[in-house]
Amino acid sequence: MTPSKAQQATAKTITYNRPDGKSVSGYLASPANSQGAPAIVVIQEWWGLNDQIRGVADRLAAAGYLALVPDLYRGEMTVEEEEAHHLMSKLDFADAATQDIRGAVQYLKDHTPNVGVTGFCMGGALTLLALNFIPELSAGVVFYGMPPLEYLDPQAIKVPVQAHWATQDEFFPAENVDALEAKLGEGGVDIEFHRYLAHHAFANETAVGPGRIAGTQYDPVWAQLAWDRALTFFGRTLWK
Repeated sequence: MTPSKAQQATAKTITYNRPDGKSVSGYLASPANSQGAPAIVVIQEWWGLNDQIRGVADRLAAAGYLALVPDLYRGEMTVEEEEAHHLMSKLDFADAATQDIRGAVQYLKDHTPNVGVTGFCMGGALTLLALNFIPELSAGVVFYGMPPLEYLDPQAIKVPVQAHWATQDEFFPAENVDALEAKLGEGGVDIEFHRYLAHHAFANETAVGPGRIAGTQYDPVWAQLAWDRALTFFGRTLWK
């Protein structure tokens, strides 16, 4: 049976405040029944707040979560690798984590006590920074992305972390993932790392065909497994 419009998840663009008082827009996807639902901040890849990352928020809303994607690029987005690199290089990662993303977490905390964070590639790196700098978070899931290790203080990460990595990733090599896992583990972080025989962006359904970045490739089988694990993890850590 197809659910009625009243039963379906909904989405809209909202404005919220950063801790410094500046306003930011974001894409908010809400489940059919938001009462008592936990929330997740979704952090974009370097392409911007595009249809693909909106789809991630929609998917989480369909699974019962409030999902908010901060517009880190202030309305800019691209499908070109060179322009994506330019947009990412202009982004102040510390400001994004401590202001845009923390503001999104605080906005969601007004609606629900438990808020998680997830992100992909650039968003994966920002997820780890967010977990490092935002005490209001309850859990985080990283998809194939990390900041330089020296930017992370494991002692500051007090919540469970799950991460998904591709063993054939040319952008985040396996040895760097191993070093991250060791640093977080030795620092006492509750970590759960999963590795897949896949390429970078294996969970991005648009990473197919000509014109995409060399070294990226969507893999529907591994993507589904990673999603299943992520939803199980969030189910365990956010539904309390």
